[in-house]
Amino acid sequence: MKKFIAIAAIILTPLAFNASAAMSPQIEKTLIQVCKAGASNSLFKFNDTMKGYRINKQRVFPRLVCNGQSYHQFALSHGADRTASKIAPYMKGQVTIKDLAMTYSSDEMLAVNY
Repeated sequence: MKKFIAIAAIILTPLAFNASAAMSPQIEKTLIQVCKAGASNSLFKFNDTMKGYRINKQRVFPRLVCNGQSYHQFALSHGADRTASKIAPYMKGQVTIKDLAMTYSSDEMLAVNY
């Protein structure tokens, strides 16, 4: 019985550690190139990389994280203002709803953030 448990543990150990490798090397290389293009302030390099790798901007930009920052913040932190302005329409925003309540004071506004 002990032999069976030891064999099962040896067989199942690689399966437990294999879950961390979720990205293929080619996808990782592509995303690194996209991050480098975002850090450059060259719109030519940025557009060439997007077309070359056929990047779907609506799907990739809100989810891509480069060095622990969102893609837009990553471009801004590297001084790539022109590239960041091209990325900005694809980033998620924050919605604020301001409602006027029927109260005695007409100057008071209620703000709801969610």
